[in-house]
Amino acid sequence: MKIYTKKGDDGNTGLLYGGRVRKDAPQIELNGAVDEAQATLGLARAECEPNSVIDRLLVALESDLWVLMAEVATDKANRGRLTEGKTAVSAEMTLSIERQIDEITAKFSFPNEFAVPGQNRISASLDVARTVIRRAERLSVVFTSENPDSQVGPYLNRLSDLVWTLARWQEDVHLTAKAVRGQRA
Repeated sequence: MKIYTKKGDDGNTGLLYGGRVRKDAPQIELNGAVDEAQATLGLARAECEPNSVIDRLLVALESDLWVLMAEVATDKANRGRLTEGKTAVSAEMTLSIERQIDEITAKFSFPNEFAVPGQNRISASLDVARTVIRRAERLSVVFTSENPDSQVGPYLNRLSDLVWTLARWQEDVHLTAKAVRGQRA
């Protein structure tokens, strides 16, 4: 199988369920930022203990972003072909993130001052992912204004909140582990 098709050499790209748009179209810019967000979540996941709570959560979020990208990559005329939770972001996906934020915030105390990224590799990676997600959220404004029933904007907004929360949680986990090691020494 060849990975190259040469169909995009003219500066256009294909959409899900047909159609083509310029590679600099707003929805393609949005999907590019979401693709970067997915990759940065993968980078953070590479720092996690395999099969840990945070590893499994990040895998689920990366999968959700495929759903979001499918929705964004669909021409307005074909939106009726989308399936919530599979090729379109559902309200339940956004609510699920809110529940995850609530569960994680119960595990630690929030910092009393601005968080300075870089306490450890996983929290720093999560902070980078959060900034990329925020950029995707800004780019989603055009898409959501043209598709007011879409959950893309709210989902990205909650996702950035969740990733911020995960970073703070991982800082707390790191500091707690460091303190325990210090007590044993």
